[in-house]
Amino acid sequence: MKYLRLFVGDDGESHIGEIEAQFSLVDYAPPAPALELADPVPASRHIMVRFPAGWDSGLHPSPQRQLFVVLSGQIEGAASDGFVMRLGPGDVLLMEDTSGKGHTARVVGDEGASALFVHLE
Repeated sequence: MKYLRLFVGDDGESHIGEIEAQFSLVDYAPPAPALELADPVPASRHIMVRFPAGWDSGLHPSPQRQLFVVLSGQIEGAASDGFVMRLGPGDVLLMEDTSGKGHTARVVGDEGASALFVHLE
C-alpha cells in the first residue's frame, strides 16, 4: 500500500513524496483468520473534520505531525515547492511539514469534504 508524505526539505520548502507500508501476517483477532498488518504507529487522538464548499486554507504549515485521511469529497493540496495533489475518499497523507513555508489546501467542487486527522506522537 502506497500513500503520500508531505515534509519539509533542507531548503525550507514543503515537498510531497510517496511511502510504501510494509505488512506482516498477524493473528490479530482470533479466531478470525490472520490479517496483514503494518507496524503500529503511536497516536494520541483523532479528530473528525468537515470542510465547507469553497474552503481555502492559504499557505500554512501542519500544526503537528499527523495522518490526514479523506472520508468524502475532494481536497486539492499544494506543497510550497509547487507540487499539486488531489485527494479523494480513502486517500491518506502523512503530514510532517510542521515548519517551513507549509502547504495550501482547498475543497474542490460544489460540495464540502470530510476527513479524519490522526495526531501522531
